[in-house]
Amino acid sequence: MATRAHDFGAKGTAYRDAVVHTLLELMEHNDKVLCLDADLGGASGTLAIAKERPSQFIDLGIAEQNMMGMAAGMSSEGYIPFCHTFGPFATRRCFDQIFLAGGYSHNTINIWGSDPGFTAGANGGTHTTWEDVALMRMIPQSVVVDAADAVQMAWILKEFASRPGVNYVRSGRKDAYKIYEEGSTFELGRGTILREGTDVLIVSAGQLLKDAMDAANTLADEGVSVELIDMFCIKPFDTELLLSEAAGKKAVVTFENHSIEGGLGSICAETLMEAGVHVPFKRHGVYEEFGQVGTASWLQAAFHLTSDDLVHTVHTLLA
Repeated sequence: MATRAHDFGAKGTAYRDAVVHTLLELMEHNDKVLCLDADLGGASGTLAIAKERPSQFIDLGIAEQNMMGMAAGMSSEGYIPFCHTFGPFATRRCFDQIFLAGGYSHNTINIWGSDPGFTAGANGGTHTTWEDVALMRMIPQSVVVDAADAVQMAWILKEFASRPGVNYVRSGRKDAYKIYEEGSTFELGRGTILREGTDVLIVSAGQLLKDAMDAANTLADEGVSVELIDMFCIKPFDTELLLSEAAGKKAVVTFENHSIEGGLGSICAETLMEAGVHVPFKRHGVYEEFGQVGTASWLQAAFHLTSDDLVHTVHTLLA
């Protein structure tokens, strides 16, 4: 079971450091594990893998569609490929290759789409994805997860290494907050309650969990009891947990670094509606916008994804 870190929200290990360390650990025990990168070895840190285990690293250049096709071919020969590039290039640019060469052909492609949403920072709108979860959810039998921190990222990659099919994880590359204690374990298709409460349920994942907790603390100081769920596994989805924890709440809010269309908010809305649960509900995310250039912190504020924005949404919904 996952365990919340005692110093929740403190600066933690960078996501890319967790990726490199975990892949090297997997490679040490299995020479079939491969790392494929699309000319981003410096940005992702995977050049360390190229140096230490050159026979298990391939730089495909700026040719993401080709990378996914090659990964599928390698899978058909018994290899376990892990592919990396920025989120929009890992999903929308090569969606057809992932769908057909991966999913439809029953091959395994493990994909890390980095710097989703506002974490794209100065790379700007061309490198921003608000839609990667929506796309990857549409592939039959795919797994789609949003990593909260380095501990969860390491667990996810190890889980992917033993699971066939199209598996997608999104996260930033650099700084991450501490959410979980070292050694925490998780389960695909199961969310984690990070904070218990009776008035409002907030469902979040990934980069925004620290902000969601900050909002919950602010609301608690105002007399509003907030429950917070880390729904890191968006597909398969923990229907049972959402329905049980939404029961009796005055409001349910989803909070995501993604478009409100097709992401965590959508699947929560679909689940509640199909189950006939009637509760005030709000999807807090991005709506009908493209990315833009700025620092990650400036973009987070510009797209209204801060803890203060979430507090305002909860107040509005309760009113």
